[in-house]
Amino acid sequence: MNLCTRRILATSGSVLALAAAHPALANSSSAAPQFEETRTDLEPRAENGRQIYEASQFSRFAPQTALDMVGQIPGFIISQVSTDRGLGEASQNVLINGQRITGKSNDAQTALSRIAASSVIQLEIADGATLNVSGLNGQVLNVVTKSDSLQGNFAWRPQWRRRVDDFWLNGEVNLSGKLGKGDFTLGLSNKDGFRGGGWGYEDVRDANGDRLFYRDVRVRSQGDRPRLAGTYSLKSDNGNILNANGALEFFEFRGTRTFLRKQPGVADILEAGRDREDEWNMELGADYEFGLGGGRLKVIGFHRFEHSPFVNQFRITPTDGSPESGQNFNQSIDEGESVLRAEYRWKAGKTDWQISAEGAFNYLDAESEFFQLDSGGVFQPVPLPNATARVEEKRGQVILSYGRPIAKDLTLQATVGGEYSELGVTGPNGNARQYIRPKGSVALAWKASPTLDISAKFQRKVLQLNFGDFLASVDVRNNNNNAGNFDLVPPQSWLLNFEANRSLGKAGSLKLKVDLESISDLVDRIPITATSEAPGNIDGTAKRLRTEINASLLLDTIGIKGAKLDLIGAWQTASLRDPLTGEKRPLSNRGRTYWNADFRHDIPNSPWAYGAFAEDSSDYGFYRLDYFGRDYRTGPMVGAFIEHKNVLGLKVRGQVFNLAGQTEGYDEVFYVDRRDGPIDFTHTGRNKYGLIYRATVSGTF
Repeated sequence: MNLCTRRILATSGSVLALAAAHPALANSSSAAPQFEETRTDLEPRAENGRQIYEASQFSRFAPQTALDMVGQIPGFIISQVSTDRGLGEASQNVLINGQRITGKSNDAQTALSRIAASSVIQLEIADGATLNVSGLNGQVLNVVTKSDSLQGNFAWRPQWRRRVDDFWLNGEVNLSGKLGKGDFTLGLSNKDGFRGGGWGYEDVRDANGDRLFYRDVRVRSQGDRPRLAGTYSLKSDNGNILNANGALEFFEFRGTRTFLRKQPGVADILEAGRDREDEWNMELGADYEFGLGGGRLKVIGFHRFEHSPFVNQFRITPTDGSPESGQNFNQSIDEGESVLRAEYRWKAGKTDWQISAEGAFNYLDAESEFFQLDSGGVFQPVPLPNATARVEEKRGQVILSYGRPIAKDLTLQATVGGEYSELGVTGPNGNARQYIRPKGSVALAWKASPTLDISAKFQRKVLQLNFGDFLASVDVRNNNNNAGNFDLVPPQSWLLNFEANRSLGKAGSLKLKVDLESISDLVDRIPITATSEAPGNIDGTAKRLRTEINASLLLDTIGIKGAKLDLIGAWQTASLRDPLTGEKRPLSNRGRTYWNADFRHDIPNSPWAYGAFAEDSSDYGFYRLDYFGRDYRTGPMVGAFIEHKNVLGLKVRGQVFNLAGQTEGYDEVFYVDRRDGPIDFTHTGRNKYGLIYRATVSGTF
């Protein structure tokens, strides 16, 4: 996705991020509750080194799904879907009945949203290194469920904004229950759809800071992502386990940007950009586990396909009748991934062993066209080398895993292995190459006291390439073009993770996380010729350090019964040697700071709840060889909600966002030639998007 498209999505993206980041304002739904709770506290009990929450402890939140429960566990945050290559070792910090969630789009939040709350027996948190699941470390949640009769839940979330189309189609409906001897879930949703936009200005100045002209800006975007997905699981009488999942998704995106350029003594000029994407994708996955010899063998299959046609157009129309100018970039991409994996694990005394083998085939097929508007108003084709090609990778890896307690309350898990890859590009100037990369990790989990868990993991990783970086592309508004680079290799990193979790009992929890990473062969912008650039592997290593503190405070202990305050603060530094200047600078598109305060109060013995949140963030900006740009927000995003948990058997919530009047801005610097030379001109922009209103109506059937 190019820079212009990211900016179109910016105002809608701020709102969409709320649901994932803030449990108190999330799109969770609930059935009509019973308000006489059997327990009012969220203090877990300790059992065999694990924290155990009973399902009844979450009754005050009127949970409808397992996701509603998990979102209220003090201090626990579901990790994002891994971007690692293939399926690899387990990475998401959620298990369901001890089983990892297979697939990539079948993420933990989606899976939990399809499990009825009545099916949940208990929630268990343990350190990943103590589990017999290779790859996990830090806090891991296991959701223990029971088979249940046919149940359904739904949620409808209309949204309204000033100067933006009303959005009536945000919602989902889920079914779960028994099917034969197994259990199934099925969901239809458009919960990731959006309507976005903003209005503001763009100030364009020369190198001396003198204004060249001024633009009135209007941005609109809309997207719908209908998705049909389901799972099936079966455990036979002899202990064999089958899990299967599938999904079909469509994504329709439309974006417009209009700029009315105003300059004294010159006729106004209308500049208009349009972006369009009509994508569809599908995913199928299954795993089967059975006893073999003295251990257990699991075989996993996975296939994903995506078809993404994209159009990016920009036209300049003078109001005095002068000829128009413009550019048009069309690209159609087909990409797929197929993975076959086998895991065999066995126990020898106190030691858990596992050996895994994985084979994968990835490809990306791209056809691209670039046009320029001629004096007659007709788009004429322009050659764009390296824009049409096919990228393929065939990869295999073997990993041996070892885990055992090495002292009282101290557990070790270690892996060692490597991967072999054949990476090639077909088309003009295509090439092919092979390489072998080592992989492995060492993780320790220490139960320092009944209320303190400490874990650390040191690993060697091979990171995933973005196959789109191989190909040429065009940003038709700013004319920031990538030449394409067929010589990319996957980055590698040494990564150290540290996590400490302190239980405060009935008062809540505290968490500290630290990530330290050294990355080699990082992909960034590099010179291809004296005037062109493309993504490429840079020399030297990039460094990254991220620290996060998370506090979840249960306010019953200070007399506010049923109230909870979640606080998050994060800071990150990330740097490399600039391939142009040789000087140290931040990595592009990396977050710098983030903080969040989230308050929720469920009034005891009442169907009412209310809450509020505030958050803010900053990042390091985006670097090209001839450009630097940074998007930012002015002040925090502030929101509030009020909720009634039983309106004719339904749960109804009203929400309002942007109470503090946050706006979005950007600063851009364009250089005459390279970033180490003179400045050509600058852009300073600011977009408003006003108050955002959302209602949520949800229930069960």
